[in-house]
Formats: sequence, structure tokens, C-alpha cells
Amino acid sequence: MNSTLFIQFTILNILNVIIQTVKSLATVKCGKTVAAIVNAIAYGLYTVVVVYTVCDLPLWLKVVVVGSCNLVGVFAVKLGEEKVRKDRLWKVELTVRNQKAVDFENDLIKFNIPYNAIQLDHWTLFNVYCATQKDSAFVKDVADRYKAKYFVTETKNL
Repeated sequence: MNSTLFIQFTILNILNVIIQTVKSLATVKCGKTVAAIVNAIAYGLYTVVVVYTVCDLPLWLKVVVVGSCNLVGVFAVKLGEEKVRKDRLWKVELTVRNQKAVDFENDLIKFNIPYNAIQLDHWTLFNVYCATQKDSAFVKDVADRYKAKYFVTETKNL
């Protein structure tokens, strides 16, 4: 087996997976210029990877390399995306039965989560504002504990 060819094939596949994953994210989240540039780079490299796919390495080895590169590459890009993601303000609208509303409200106060509330016939409507992912996770846990019905809206840039 040609070790230089194996190393080249592995490096090209790692780069391909990373760039293809970034391409997918850029197509959805970026403007048309960035998406077009990333797509051009991704498909240009993909052409090279296709040529290397027919190289003189055993098929089982190619399968292991491509599968491993996809596992590691996609995980790494998604992890990086999570690390650089900025917190956004989320508005969570919840309805809690009136008999549980005071306890629910006390939990929000205890953890300094901003909200407003409107008491209805048998329910209390809470508008809760989560500035961090930690706040969002806490509110979800509390909502589940009180069997609250809720929906979530993310702030959008104007």
C-alpha cells in the first residue's frame, strides 16, 4: 500500500467534509455572495476528491477513511458553530394553571428570569424572556415540571 497516497486521500477527505459542512451552513445562514463562494470552493475540491476515490487503495480502507472523516469533520464543524453562536433573546409564552402559577413565578424570580404575567380564568399566561442558552434550558425545565403549555420565538434582526 502506498502510504503517501493514503495520507493524501485522508487529508483531502477531511478537508472535503469540513468544507462541505461549512457549505451547507453557509447556504442556509449566509448571504448569496458568501454562499456562492463557499459552494464554488466546495465543489472544486469535491472534484479532486472524486478523482482520488478511484485511486489504488483497498475499497474497505476508503470506506473507513470516508466514514471516519465524516464522523469527525461534521462533529468538529458543528461544535465550532455552537462555540461561536451568539446568545439571542428568546421569548417563551407559557400557560400555567392558576393553582401552580405562584410557584412557577417564584422559580422565575429566584433565578432572576424576566417575565410578565396575565391572569386568565383558569390559567396564567407568562411571557418569559431568556437572554442566554442557560436561561432557556432552565425555563424549559421549569415549564416541563409545571406541565406548562408553551411556544418559543426567537428575536430577529431588523
